[in-house]
Amino acid sequence: MLSRVTGAAEPRHQEGPAAEAARPPLGMAREPAGNYAALDLGTNNCRLLIARPMGGGFRVVDAFSRIVRLGEGLEASGTLSEDAMARTLDALKVCAGKIGQRRVAAGRAVATEACRRAANCGGFIERVRKDTGIELEIISTAEEARLVVSGCAPLLHPRVPYALVFDIGGGSTEVVWLRQGSRRDGYRVPRPEIFGSTSLPFGVVTFTERFGGIEVTPAIYRAMVDEAEAALAPFERQHRIRHHIAARRVQMIGSSGTVTTLAGIHLALPRYIRAMVDGSTLTFAQIDKVSSHLAGLDLAGRAASPCVGRERADLVLSGCAILDAICATWPIGQLRVADRGIREGILFDLMQGPAKH
Repeated sequence: MLSRVTGAAEPRHQEGPAAEAARPPLGMAREPAGNYAALDLGTNNCRLLIARPMGGGFRVVDAFSRIVRLGEGLEASGTLSEDAMARTLDALKVCAGKIGQRRVAAGRAVATEACRRAANCGGFIERVRKDTGIELEIISTAEEARLVVSGCAPLLHPRVPYALVFDIGGGSTEVVWLRQGSRRDGYRVPRPEIFGSTSLPFGVVTFTERFGGIEVTPAIYRAMVDEAEAALAPFERQHRIRHHIAARRVQMIGSSGTVTTLAGIHLALPRYIRAMVDGSTLTFAQIDKVSSHLAGLDLAGRAASPCVGRERADLVLSGCAILDAICATWPIGQLRVADRGIREGILFDLMQGPAKH
């Protein structure tokens, strides 16, 4: 897999790809302070970041993102469709080309819910390896949550001790409850302490396939919210997060396309601009206003929004419903918008070393 690799060939069970002469994109030699690659293959998107260490963080030197809908039809069939796999392979070939061009020194490629659930995922992973040289690592929900937290940690407010971090994905929704690290020698330890995480077995793709995304009536929207609230309730009972919210000791970070889309619409951006969205704040009243606006539009109206677009127009209301359930379960009043997550978490691990548990 594309994971903490050096130029040497390694067995497949280790965290590194075979350095095959026929696969130049992943035949990578170690170079001082070289580039690092993080690839996140989700149910809906294929995303790549290539970055170089800079100070306590990194500078992005290349990036790629494409909606591939790998999990399309998975809810009903239990398998990845041939069309979905073909779309995803095309995107991964672009990623492999970028990795080769940028002389990547080390990297990691991970796959999440669609590959965790698909009965034919083993064959797909092998096709990816043969066709692109990329070895995908199917990660657990706990590891997915940890990477999201690691990637979002720089956005945590240092004076608010607890945090809820969530990621509304295509096939699952991750929610993490954590406490920030204690201070040492006047500095805050950058790695938060995770108290617990939960992975809800639905995201924007699965909800859209089950409830529909073209004509979403108020009753259908309410049904999605109710299902999401019911799924969140056990996590709240286990951790009693509302108790800390009442004491104003909790902040919230949302890492997902749903949250960044709503932020872009709220900011009235003529096109999506990451620098204006990432790190911005949305109040729950603003979320409700934008969600209500989108719910009042037909599919063409949603597609016409520059921060939604045609490819997400049928998915956005499912995401809004899940977000509404999160806000209702934990009434913090506002959240920090994160256009970052798994890929950034991988890069921090590669450059600084993974967190010790």
